[in-house]
Amino acid sequence: MPTPSPRVAPPSDDKRWRLVEATMRRYNFAPAALIETLHTTQESFGFLEPESLLFVARSLGLPLSRVLGVATFYNYFSMKPQGEHTCVICLGTACYIKGSGQLLAQVEQELGIKVGETTPDGKVSLMGARCIGSCGLAPAGVFDGQVAGKMASATMLAQVANWRAA
Repeated sequence: MPTPSPRVAPPSDDKRWRLVEATMRRYNFAPAALIETLHTTQESFGFLEPESLLFVARSLGLPLSRVLGVATFYNYFSMKPQGEHTCVICLGTACYIKGSGQLLAQVEQELGIKVGETTPDGKVSLMGARCIGSCGLAPAGVFDGQVAGKMASATMLAQVANWRAA
């Protein structure tokens, strides 16, 4: 069993750090707790700031490069604040062949932003995913955490318009 890293002080007195520390403690501060700890951090703060990544790295005894690598590899993690609503378009092979690239271009045009950005009003964040694991539903996307399959341009743009109008 790995030995816990020496106690590292959280970046601030924010009580949400207690949740992050509890997750690490549950796994005895083992490096294998990295993904679970990053999930807790993002759920607590909404995104992963550089200071939070450094805290996790030091607490779990991991190089910052590994923590950053995991945080940037997985589509779930975000390095900047997200909008009120999130639109994730799958760009995996099956979805791309079925037209997700064109769907993404239409949403970018409709919102006036690129993948990885949030509208200036903070309403919608647009993301692309390597694969969401719903290839049988291609082209697929995730709207506010709900998978949508066999997406058509009209219905997708209507969803985005509803978010903007709300």
